[in-house]
Amino acid sequence: MSSDGKAQSIRLADVTSPPMRAFHMAWVAFFVCFFAWFGVAPLMGVVRDELQLTKDQVGWCLIGSVGATILARLAAGWLCDRIGPRLTFSGLLVLGALPVMGIGLARDFPAFLTFRVLIGAIGASFVVTQYHTSRMFAANCVGTANAMAAGWGNLGGGVAQLAMPLLFGAMVGLAGLSESASWRCSMALVGAVCALTGVAYYFLTQDTPHGNYRELRAAGRLPQAAAGGFAEAIRDRRVWALFLIYGASFGMELTIDNIAVLYFLDYFDYFRQLAPEAALRRAGLIAAAFGGMNLFARAAGGWVADRCGNRWGLSGRVHWLFVALFGEGVGLMMFSQATTLAVAIPLMVVFAMFVKMCNGATYAVVPFINPCALGAVSAIVGAGGNVGAVALGFLFASDSWDWRAALFIAGAAVTCISFASFAVIARREPATAPSPVGAPHELAGAV
Repeated sequence: MSSDGKAQSIRLADVTSPPMRAFHMAWVAFFVCFFAWFGVAPLMGVVRDELQLTKDQVGWCLIGSVGATILARLAAGWLCDRIGPRLTFSGLLVLGALPVMGIGLARDFPAFLTFRVLIGAIGASFVVTQYHTSRMFAANCVGTANAMAAGWGNLGGGVAQLAMPLLFGAMVGLAGLSESASWRCSMALVGAVCALTGVAYYFLTQDTPHGNYRELRAAGRLPQAAAGGFAEAIRDRRVWALFLIYGASFGMELTIDNIAVLYFLDYFDYFRQLAPEAALRRAGLIAAAFGGMNLFARAAGGWVADRCGNRWGLSGRVHWLFVALFGEGVGLMMFSQATTLAVAIPLMVVFAMFVKMCNGATYAVVPFINPCALGAVSAIVGAGGNVGAVALGFLFASDSWDWRAALFIAGAAVTCISFASFAVIARREPATAPSPVGAPHELAGAV
């Protein structure tokens, strides 16, 4: 442990110390949220047929599912600075469970879209996850801790691609339910798990290594949240550079999570030869490989960033961030041109690896931008991921081009945005105040 109680290493077998207990609960809770957020996506083939959704309406569902998260992430960062991550995450999980279960009541497009938008609020769980681990781990390993917790949580999106078609099939084949009742009951079950996780988070975690915000402030051991934290973050150009970068990386991840199954079903002849239920399962299995890269790739991105940061400071972290985002853009353009599964699947895996590593590298930089306004910076950058997903949603909703062309355009844009990484390397001035997170040689270039 460091002098301020933060963990200086990640001991996965430890479930008793406050930092490691927070780490494990954070990634588990985020996994549940991500699973619930995208639980209906792999079932959209069934939902589209039942509700008779058009391509434009499917596009609006894509936009709605990520659009609401923008405001939710900003609110989550503000709440974390004021009431702490424990209460914020617990409330988000319990309240977020309501629309997850409620989407099963939708009988037409307006109702389905409304619930899809409301479900998007649980995407704010990412900000709370990153905030909580940043408060619990020291500078030498905070990037790795952030990336591992977020990566394993993001894995929920990939698992949903595989598990939801299987759950749907079990309810149809074993329980004897209709297809309509099966996808609705599947979402109700996911919502119940979400609510139970919120209760567990409340009882099993604390805000900092030394206790909860309320008790620490009452004892005078924690200052009140700075009123100008968001204003400071908004005025910092580096925050907006990271906002743009995260929009290009996590925004792309959200988009692929939403469209992957439909993309494979609609653009590869192989699936047209299969029965609908079998096609859905196999497309879900392939799509799960994209999310499955979160098992290690995001953690790898954060780990490399920590190694670069320990050796070259903030500049090392930023140069690695550029490499990861540039690789994502080139990989996406190549994937968009694949016309057979034998080519598309390996390219998707490579592209996915760079997406996840870039996500991890971004939040290995975030704690060093303005440690005194960590919630604000985390929230704004996190919201950038959803702004990127909304922009991509309009791209995929357009009738001007098919989804292959949309993927190529998106890849070209990501490649260009990668050069914004260098805007994060700010002027070199000495730090004016000690930081609760950063290492001195990195903070020298981060103020």
